[in-house]
Amino acid sequence: MIPNISLEGKVAVVTGGSRGIGAAIVKLFWKAGASVVFSYRKDRASAARVVAECDAEHVCSVKADVSRMKDAEALIGGAIERFGRLDILVANAGIWNAADAPIDRMTERQWDQMIDTNLKGVYTVTHQAVKQMKKQKSGRVICISSTAGQRGEAFHSHYAASKGGIISFVKGLSTELASDGILVNCVAPGWVDTDMARPALEDPDVGAKISAVIPLGRVGTADEIAGPVLFLAGEHSTFITGEILNVNGGAVLVG
Repeated sequence: MIPNISLEGKVAVVTGGSRGIGAAIVKLFWKAGASVVFSYRKDRASAARVVAECDAEHVCSVKADVSRMKDAEALIGGAIERFGRLDILVANAGIWNAADAPIDRMTERQWDQMIDTNLKGVYTVTHQAVKQMKKQKSGRVICISSTAGQRGEAFHSHYAASKGGIISFVKGLSTELASDGILVNCVAPGWVDTDMARPALEDPDVGAKISAVIPLGRVGTADEIAGPVLFLAGEHSTFITGEILNVNGGAVLVG
């Protein structure tokens, strides 16, 4: 019999859980037995649909802008208050814009929005979650980066910088928190068919170029990213920390 990955009795917080990869993670964690609190920034209807696909007793949504420390504190604190503990944090919330942003035309506002959501948003929720995990002497922090953080991305340097920062953040925290029983890892997806990526994927020229550089010949699905996240959250990854798990169809091969 192949062992299943169980999160029975575990409590997880997933940021950006109303759509795309985040929603897939929420639903998979719930199916594995976890209680899940997830954040959304604007799309209340999508958040409600995710809860409806699970059950309101074990899954709930919280409106939060994780680039703000007060929102992160309310999100993490609310999860602990509701379920009594916190075992897993998935820092997934992120933004990307299909429109090119050459560095000499990139505005300060564009830079700040990208860094605040994608990188500061990982810091704020981790800052809050680790306080509880240290008390428990256990926990998992799983951050979602990108191939752009490994190879860079021309005309999207602010996005690449934010995702590369996550990788360094994970490597630093993995050794810092190891003695507290907290494992810190990262999943770095390539192109995934989500609402965020769809404008690029549906452009005939751009979409064809994207598929051409992926050895498997296609982009990934949100579920194909959620599975590796579940692995890092479960009982089969207890000796893994500081790792970047690449899920990109072979597009970027890094050690």
